Amino acid sequence: MRITDLPFGTTDWSQIESTQHPGERGVAHWRTRQFGAIRVRMVEYSPGYFADHWCRKGHILLCLEGELHTELDDGRGFTLRPGMSYQVADEAEAHRSSTSSGAKLFIVD
Repeated sequence: MRITDLPFGTTDWSQIESTQHPGERGVAHWRTRQFGAIRVRMVEYSPGYFADHWCRKGHILLCLEGELHTELDDGRGFTLRPGMSYQVADEAEAHRSSTSSGAKLFIVD
């Protein structure tokens, strides 16, 4: 990834409007900034959240709070706890996430 045409700036995530995205169970709240082709999000999953789709978008994802379970379409599963991250390319392994206790994530895609 090459980041161009992006002057220095700061983001107070508490000032970014939240949008609601229901899962198969639970809900995700996204605070989103767009910088050209780069989308940056602070995402909070409610306890019991289970994604309603398999995602094929590439991400770099950092778990800030809670615990996130990510399942790949080949059956592998991974659990992220605070301070852990994952990265996946566009159209690589399809993945979907869930959490029993809730999770807060920082995502770049």
